[in-house]
Amino acid sequence: MTDLFTDTHCHLDFEDYDSDRPAILERARANGLAFLINPGIDLPSSAQALQLAVQFPGYVYAAAGIHPNYSYLWDDQTENVLRELASAQGLVAIGEIGLDYYRDYAAPALQRQVFQKQLDLAASLRLPVIIHNREASADLLPMLKDWQHALPADHPQKLRPGVLHSYSGSLADAESLLECGFFFGIGGPITYKNAHEKHQVTAALPLESLLLETDAPFLTPHPHRGKRNEPAYIPLIASAIAELKQIDPAEVGTVTTRSARLLFSIPEA
Repeated sequence: MTDLFTDTHCHLDFEDYDSDRPAILERARANGLAFLINPGIDLPSSAQALQLAVQFPGYVYAAAGIHPNYSYLWDDQTENVLRELASAQGLVAIGEIGLDYYRDYAAPALQRQVFQKQLDLAASLRLPVIIHNREASADLLPMLKDWQHALPADHPQKLRPGVLHSYSGSLADAESLLECGFFFGIGGPITYKNAHEKHQVTAALPLESLLLETDAPFLTPHPHRGKRNEPAYIPLIASAIAELKQIDPAEVGTVTTRSARLLFSIPEA
């Protein structure tokens, strides 16, 4: 199969894949994936994501960051370690970072402080951001917009600042972020019949602003829901988007892969 697709958010460093990681990657290739991006959620997973990028150069890429649920792990050395990781070949973004008010692993004030530090780090490193947002839009959106507006006009992230991973917000919020140049990650839930608002938002957004993702091992698409997710299921997500937009799945693949290369500065093979 032609390399049409990408998975811009999967966690192949997780122990869920320890028994068959090479087979997972082979199935991804067989199902037309041109490359994958593996974000970290803390320092160890960021380092493991980078190890995968080194092990599978040009196919697996990494992002480094502290997930909001682990904001309490931030200390004086965290930023230095993230900077060191970001200097390595194969590291293409700062993420997964953001705010999560659904769980109470870290106080909201601490989450905002660590999030801002990582936004500023991304700006200084001239890297895009991969954003996690769960029930925190009222605080997260103003922070993101203020950060993007403050970037110099000639900054590489001014027009393409990052992606809202597994976007589940409103169309109004999406349109305000779209004006700032953000992309929107669309994953397995787009295949669920009862995800009506998600269908409406995805149908309304420009295809050029969408990125494909699995968030594997989570958010498995239909008809595999309830099982472990994997990048090979990306064509199911592309087909659901194609049906909503009444276009061919190949067009979804071509356009979203082009957008992913543009955002993450990944050249053609």
